Amino acid sequence: MPDAYVPKEAVTHGDGGTTALAMAEAESLEGGRNGRDGRGGGRPNGRPRSLWGDAWRDLRRNPVFLISALIILFLIVIAIWPQLITDGNPYRADLSKAQDGPAPGHPFGFDTQGRDVYARTVYGARASITVGVCATAGAALLGSLLGGLAGFFGGWWDALLSRVADIFFGIPVLLGGLVFLSVVTSKTVWPVVGFIVLLGWPQIARIARGSVVTAKQNDYVQAARALGASNGRMLLRHIAPNAVAPVIVVATIALGTYISLEATLSYLGAGLKPPNVSWGIDISTASTYIRNAPHMLLYPAGALSITVLAFIMLGDAVRDALDPKLR
Repeated sequence: MPDAYVPKEAVTHGDGGTTALAMAEAESLEGGRNGRDGRGGGRPNGRPRSLWGDAWRDLRRNPVFLISALIILFLIVIAIWPQLITDGNPYRADLSKAQDGPAPGHPFGFDTQGRDVYARTVYGARASITVGVCATAGAALLGSLLGGLAGFFGGWWDALLSRVADIFFGIPVLLGGLVFLSVVTSKTVWPVVGFIVLLGWPQIARIARGSVVTAKQNDYVQAARALGASNGRMLLRHIAPNAVAPVIVVATIALGTYISLEATLSYLGAGLKPPNVSWGIDISTASTYIRNAPHMLLYPAGALSITVLAFIMLGDAVRDALDPKLR
């Protein structure tokens, strides 16, 4: 070995030179990995990045994520404060303008009752975003809890959860929605949210179970168990942070699916009902007049398509960032 590669400690410490040499080589390799020489991929302070740090870096460089995130942010803002972009009243009707096309101050025209299509399209985002976010949060929390416990403890609990999930998987979504929501008299969004959570948690539970089963086989979990860590500590500190990524990916993609499901149920008359403002309700009303007044269908359907596409694109970007195999 050339003199330039012989650490000083290996020469000056006699019998301890071999250990010092190994330590010096390990430090030099670690420095190369952590970017101390300016060529590594670590942080400037020498510490390696976590999975979440690498994912956030990749997301910021992904144009698909940036575009979808901006669209979703805009939709959330107008869902909370629709008055920012419209001063129209989605309930005000003027039958003399029924099915009229675009007019000054009413760029999307009017529906069959003379209501402003632009105002109804803007206000319709509130119901869709509320249903999508609340249903996804409920399904993710319930599915993660049940699936995580089943994957960690196994045994009869795991077998019971698997059989219950199989039963829910066997229920057709649309048929189940028509039957379940047809007996509900409430005109709020919460029955729709409850139905979606009821049929959506088994998918999240299976993902969470598989992630926990994989994570608990890792060496650091076995080491924590050998050191006497409690089940709660292992779940919260060691397993959950390393098993939550697949759940986030599936939930993000499912959010767009749930928004589409709400619109479908509303279109069929089983989801949201008037006087709620919903894209599905407006699409159902406009479908009969598509030849005479296509603008009534075009704008709410376009808003729905853009919203669903934005959430699916966001889910795909998050999946690519959190899956090390795709880097």
